[in-house]
Amino acid sequence: MMSVETIEEQIAELDNASFSKLRDWFVEFDKSRWDKQIEADSNAGKLDFLISPCVS
Repeated sequence: MMSVETIEEQIAELDNASFSKLRDWFVEFDKSRWDKQIEADSNAGKLDFLISPCVS
């Protein structure tokens, strides 16, 4: 596996069109990972407090 530093160097060398394409891909990839984490947390009951009635 490549190091983060190597990936950063390669990204810095991209032309504008390639960088834009990478950025768009990464945003969608990040959203997908976030959605999967939220779903896993919900299925595990970690978010149940959000729907439980408040007790005063």
